[in-house]
Amino acid sequence: MELVIAEKPSVALSIAKVIGAKNKKDGYYGGNGYKVSWCVGHLIQMANPNAYDEKYAKWKIDDLPIIPSEYQYEVAKATKKQFNTLKKLMNDKEIDTVINACDAGREGEAIFRLVYLQASCKKKMKRLWISSMEDSAIKEGFDNLKDGNVYDNLFESAQARAIADWLVGMNISRLYSCLYKQNYSVGRVQTPTLAMIVKRDDEITNFKKDKYYTVELSMNGFILSTERIDDEVAAEQLINLVGEKIEITNVIQKEKVTKPDLPFDLTTLQRECNKYFGYSAKQTLDYAQSLYEKKLITYPRTDSRCLTEDMITSTINNILGKNDFDTRRIKTVFNSKKVTDHHAIIPTISSLKEDVSELPLSEANVYFLISDKFHASVGYPLVENTTKIVAEFDDFEFTSTGKVIKDEGFTKYLKEYKSKKNEDLELPDVSIGDVITIENKEIKEKYTQPPKHFTEVIFYEV
Repeated sequence: MELVIAEKPSVALSIAKVIGAKNKKDGYYGGNGYKVSWCVGHLIQMANPNAYDEKYAKWKIDDLPIIPSEYQYEVAKATKKQFNTLKKLMNDKEIDTVINACDAGREGEAIFRLVYLQASCKKKMKRLWISSMEDSAIKEGFDNLKDGNVYDNLFESAQARAIADWLVGMNISRLYSCLYKQNYSVGRVQTPTLAMIVKRDDEITNFKKDKYYTVELSMNGFILSTERIDDEVAAEQLINLVGEKIEITNVIQKEKVTKPDLPFDLTTLQRECNKYFGYSAKQTLDYAQSLYEKKLITYPRTDSRCLTEDMITSTINNILGKNDFDTRRIKTVFNSKKVTDHHAIIPTISSLKEDVSELPLSEANVYFLISDKFHASVGYPLVENTTKIVAEFDDFEFTSTGKVIKDEGFTKYLKEYKSKKNEDLELPDVSIGDVITIENKEIKEKYTQPPKHFTEVIFYEV
């Protein structure tokens, strides 16, 4: 008999239905030669320093640094009952194989392995590695189970990250707390992040704005403007010297072709959800995880933005083929060499048959953004005609820029996410040598701006 361990009860239920373990028991499902149980997040955690030596219960500089020769782990009190259930199942004589069905990623690997080790389990270990919770994906995953040891390095990387967090957090938090006589929390990630925020806040506080000027000439349908002029007298002299008309000295026209972006990985999804909907990174991950467990999108915790080449036929036939797409994008989007543990985030095939109108608004926003982004990724290029009108006077250059969209291409899928205030001006048809009547002349007084406070979008761009 095989024991399947998922990361969450909802995932365990989905797996149990597919493999025929339909009988609900205390802490697991059974049937068809399987028992299916679950973790509840991290059941096992790294032990605190006082678990190594009672003297560490008091914080003293003389005891630092605390660097264990071997790291200890303990069962989380809040989930001890479920751990005991898993331990009993793992060591049940009926069980000959344990299948790790936790999320197919670094943390999912760590969650399972720590339970496996803490329970002193010696049973054969296999790995279910899937990128979708669709029934077909689960069936295919069970048909292609891998030896658990294949993922030893993945577990080691999770351990290395956890140990680094422990060493920094435990030692430096104690050091600063003892030095400054109050509690400080120092972390491998949180402290550099805090330093960035403090530095930016200092830059904003100490910023001294500089005044500058631009001279703007209003024409029929557009405005010609100078670059920054630091001297107010020079700006006043210029506006007085410019007459009622000005000659166009140059018209620069170019065709700009913009190719579509790739589908989402988790980071780009979080950035755009923050930009369009104001969701935090955690909110976006929570919504995406819920969509994944509802079988509506593929695995969200991915750092890949491409799909594997073996997905071409089914994806085109079942998802992309419903709309016209640029076949030249296939090699770019479907590139197995650029896929790590999981491919990019896309809608599942089965989601197209589901009534997504019943989703909470937050999840619906994320789902449709993922879908629209995916369709845009194989769309035709955006083609724009850009124009720059130039007029020179007394060694000053007045310019106006604008564009006309020739072919909207992939942007037709992303229209509702576009900000109208960022649209460029469509300029009139003028030629070199044309003399244009100036309707109004004005000096604009402006100030340099301080850096902006960090938001999640700005953090992603740093």
